[in-house]
Amino acid sequence: MQKEKEINNILTVAIPALNEEATVGNVITGCRNYCDDILVIDGHSRDKTVAIAHTLGARAIFDHRKGKGDAIRSAIPHIHREITVFIDADGSHDPDDIPKLVQPILENRADHVSGSRLMGGSSELHGGFDECFRLMGSSFITACINHRFGTRLSESQNGFRAIKTDVFKSLGLKEDITTIEQEMIIKTLKKGYRMAEVPSHEYKRKSGYSKIHLKKVAFRYVYSMIKYL
Repeated sequence: MQKEKEINNILTVAIPALNEEATVGNVITGCRNYCDDILVIDGHSRDKTVAIAHTLGARAIFDHRKGKGDAIRSAIPHIHREITVFIDADGSHDPDDIPKLVQPILENRADHVSGSRLMGGSSELHGGFDECFRLMGSSFITACINHRFGTRLSESQNGFRAIKTDVFKSLGLKEDITTIEQEMIIKTLKKGYRMAEVPSHEYKRKSGYSKIHLKKVAFRYVYSMIKYL
């Protein structure tokens, strides 16, 4: 595996965040082991998220308050390094998985690599009705993507991913909310780029609460899938 110091100057780590003062500092610190260019895309937090980012040497910009997809799209003009890694601000992803995530790109085996909770396990996707609903919905959408493109992906909704920056900028992303995760995968495959997965464990959110109201946006996932497939 390429040494950490050798990947440091080709990565930008982008962190969409909204009111994550309790966790964003640890995420930034963890990412610092692998990357010195960290960009926090803030949804106009009411807490100290941006101040913490600045204190730890990260860049911070603001999105348009439309959701995670808007945050990811807002990052486009601010990323100039070869590979972009996206990681959530709530502590559910392990920054120590970054080398594993970028390795298929470094070895020229993929253009876009997603961390898979189905392969690496999840402390979130089990327990109650909402968790079961999320898993069933994600599995259905992933099955449709696999059928359309002849792939064997295990999931399509994880926000932890690495992608060649030129590929990321070429996708023409449109989604404003978390449906952007599946849009990125569908458009990657539709444009003929190579998609890969690596195992990555999803940990329980360490503080705060999820901004996703699943029952309100479930139809958006299906609509988005149909629109882009």
